[in-house]
Amino acid sequence: MNPNPLPHETAMTPELITTLGDELYDALKGGHVVEPLTTRHPEISIDNAYRIQQRLIARRIDAGETVIGKKIGVTSKAVMDMLGVYQPDFGILTDAMVYNEGEAIVAATLIQPKAEGEIAFVLKHDLVGPGISAADVLAATEGVMACFEIVDSRIKDWKILVQDTVADNASCGVFVLGDRLVDPRGLDLTTCGMVLEKNGEIVATGAGAAALGAPANAVAWLANTLGRLGIPLKAGEVVLSGSLAIMVPVKAGDSLRVTIGGIGGCSVRFV
Repeated sequence: MNPNPLPHETAMTPELITTLGDELYDALKGGHVVEPLTTRHPEISIDNAYRIQQRLIARRIDAGETVIGKKIGVTSKAVMDMLGVYQPDFGILTDAMVYNEGEAIVAATLIQPKAEGEIAFVLKHDLVGPGISAADVLAATEGVMACFEIVDSRIKDWKILVQDTVADNASCGVFVLGDRLVDPRGLDLTTCGMVLEKNGEIVATGAGAAALGAPANAVAWLANTLGRLGIPLKAGEVVLSGSLAIMVPVKAGDSLRVTIGGIGGCSVRFV
């Protein structure tokens, strides 16, 4: 992560940023929640929140995890309305978060999980913003696949403002990749439909346009936002482009499947 100060930083001491990052790391590892950061520190800015996120990720890396990608959060109106958060954010993916198609997830390893159906991009070239377009994203993409992001919040009862979710690594939990990688240049990712089933019943539907108008737009937003912070999207990384519908609460015993037109499906079960 970039060690340099973020632009427009407001007053919050490095010691407090470290303390809050460590608090979220301890909550992650201990499987417990904390009170919202914004109620205890109303002065926290989004820039401060990303500094806290950097501390949280640094603790995970120090513990042996490896960064393998990025995620974009709060891209669909459905999720914005559910959370009361009205701008996208990003988080960091590590190798400790990834599951394969059909693999079981132990629900007790998460705190208050919800499932999102998404399109994942696998990059074959670096993307370094600013100035990245949706066409640049497609040219740099090896393939796309259906995926589940299982979001999870260390903030009590999901009572979050955007600063809370940013600090908490964009509410990252774990993610599940489908078993089929598809060239996106032969697809219309804007109109492709998504169906999300839970225990055999359809619980959500959506389309690619839910992710900032098109999933490639979301990835371009991420590349440009990261570029301004000196952080590249790297070849080989996975990018989760944002939920295409509402978040679906999950618990032990649930089985879910997402199917996205032209791309394929992804399944996950919780034990």
